[in-house]
Amino acid sequence: MSQDIRIKRGVDIKLKGKAEKMFANVPQAKVFALRPDDFHGVTPKLTVKVGAQVKAGDSLFYSKYDDRIKFTSPVSGEVVEIVRGAKRKILEVKVLVDSEVTYKEFQIKESSKEDVTEILLESGAWVFIKQRPYDVIANPSDKPKAIFISGYNSAPLAADYDFALQGKEKSLQKGIDVISKLTTGKVNLSVDGSQSSSVFQNISGVELHNVTGPHPAGNVGVQIHHIDPVNKGERVWTVTPQDLVIIGDLFLTGKFNAERVVALTGSEVSQPRYVKTIAGTSIENILKDNLKSTNVRVISGGPLTGTKISQDGYLGYYDNQITVLPEGKTHRFFGWVPWLYNNIFSMAGSSFASTGKEYAMDTNKNGETRGFVVTGEMEKVFPFDIYPMYLVKSIMYNDIGEMENQGIYEVAPEDFALAEVINTSKIDIQKIVREGLDVMIKEVG
Repeated sequence: MSQDIRIKRGVDIKLKGKAEKMFANVPQAKVFALRPDDFHGVTPKLTVKVGAQVKAGDSLFYSKYDDRIKFTSPVSGEVVEIVRGAKRKILEVKVLVDSEVTYKEFQIKESSKEDVTEILLESGAWVFIKQRPYDVIANPSDKPKAIFISGYNSAPLAADYDFALQGKEKSLQKGIDVISKLTTGKVNLSVDGSQSSSVFQNISGVELHNVTGPHPAGNVGVQIHHIDPVNKGERVWTVTPQDLVIIGDLFLTGKFNAERVVALTGSEVSQPRYVKTIAGTSIENILKDNLKSTNVRVISGGPLTGTKISQDGYLGYYDNQITVLPEGKTHRFFGWVPWLYNNIFSMAGSSFASTGKEYAMDTNKNGETRGFVVTGEMEKVFPFDIYPMYLVKSIMYNDIGEMENQGIYEVAPEDFALAEVINTSKIDIQKIVREGLDVMIKEVG
């Protein structure tokens, strides 16, 4: 039986630069890169050297702490550079792509959970499955009580799934059929209840949930909280729709095809559109001759949760969006005064929702970090039955028992993105939550 969910706390941030529903014609990049930092908690062990020839689906590195989890090349070509940082930390493994991509052939077996797990691990598609709690790559040995898929992306400027997944219904259904073998529980699919979906309407084998309300209603963590909350010792797994298509393609064709539809968004993009590309692509060609100015910040991902990259950087492995915002280097008169220039906070008020006005938000924080003392702000946009300020403070003073009592098993950094934007203390709440989750992994497991 489906469970409809109505979220009341939150806010839809209306920003300029939403992608027009058409594809831009962009030449394929020459170099692709896998960045170990895209996979939180993974310490890579290389399986290739510079000069090695690889096919799409060949391993580039594996996890030091679980050698079953492999990270494979999204394209075929030559490994041209392994970029290292301090203490020889591996930052990027770069592959110069062939003129025509060739694929490693996988012998598909799907009669049991063990068969499916083996293919996913061998092909590198396992990394698309994440677990809650902790928001890390799932442990193949775990038995999740349920799997959750959010087919509703409510984040600002997010890609429209109905457009991005058009024509991929067969792969999507296959992906769901495959991952359903990984759990004895339910596969939950949540969709936007305020409008009909052409992509998800005929999907079978799932428990369908209609979600309505402002952002972060589309966050899978919010949906888990309202459908089947995670308690201590339990595991649920999550997969995004675009990653599910890659898994479905793998089991239909025997090939690891990491193709993605990426939304190029933001007020500083001349022509915000969609781009068909491959995970890990260089974004240089995508941005070329398509920026309004040079004083911009390029973000792999959304404006609230993405990662700052250079204009010739690489698309994050899990990202389906590139955002370009004005760099906020200007100083405003009395800009440090709380609420004076915080448009996002005013959006949480009742008057904003009806205006429909779009903003060109820049990256200016309007002041330095200050005391974390103002109460009642975060609660306006945090749709969990959790006191967010108490949870964040318990992480800051590192009290594991208090973190458990305040609900840390149910949250991920992205769930605090809105709270971070409206918070007048200007502290990096997503980073604090990530550190708290890492402490729990280490101390509780």
